[in-house]
Amino acid sequence: MGEIKIIGLGPGSLDDLSPRARRALEQSDVVVGYSTYIKLIDGMIEGKKIISTGMMHEADRCRAALDSALDGYKVAVVSSGDAGIYGMAGLMLEMILDLPLERRPTVDVVAGISAVNAAAAVLGAPLTHDFAVISLSDLLTDWSVIERRIECAAAGDFVIAFYNPKSHKRVTQIERAREIILRFRAESTPVGIVRSVSREDQSKVITTLGSFTREPIDMFTLVIVGSSKTFVKDGFMITPRLNTPR
Repeated sequence: MGEIKIIGLGPGSLDDLSPRARRALEQSDVVVGYSTYIKLIDGMIEGKKIISTGMMHEADRCRAALDSALDGYKVAVVSSGDAGIYGMAGLMLEMILDLPLERRPTVDVVAGISAVNAAAAVLGAPLTHDFAVISLSDLLTDWSVIERRIECAAAGDFVIAFYNPKSHKRVTQIERAREIILRFRAESTPVGIVRSVSREDQSKVITTLGSFTREPIDMFTLVIVGSSKTFVKDGFMITPRLNTPR
């Protein structure tokens, strides 16, 4: 019986790939992942069997990984960031656990630095108190559910990090998210915008809730909306750990 390691590659730069993840890749026979993520590590996986597909084929990749492991191979299933945060870990584990116990390959989930961690570090320290992470993509979640989550997080005064804030076809959701949060927070609330975190074209902007949607935002962008206690000083966005009035 083979094995499957579900690996988080980090946000982009190989400098952010953990030693444990690097070892797992080196020891694998087969590497499975979204083609864009495979390109990030192509120099590390020469000579290995590569199984890659485009977007929206996660189930196909997981089935191919499982088939390879059942054939006795050591398989690395890769995701960007952390595999358990909007990554492949959930679906891969579901498929493995659907098998009878005696047929299951060994499985291990290897943590990675998520985009929200990396973006927060670029901005300073916006996540040092309670926060929520919400994807604005409604491909897998009804928009009505996403709106309720935004409202609850805003009402609870959580710092809110948005994945998938805007795409070519999906342009209104980030505006709607802003409208919901403005019911609970001042227009002056700090908002950090980080694009292509940990990659060569990385950029950041710190602005406000009242105006942040005027900035360039796309699928490579992570948006962090501060709580009522978040402040900006000398170019750093900070949410104090002791959540007391300043």
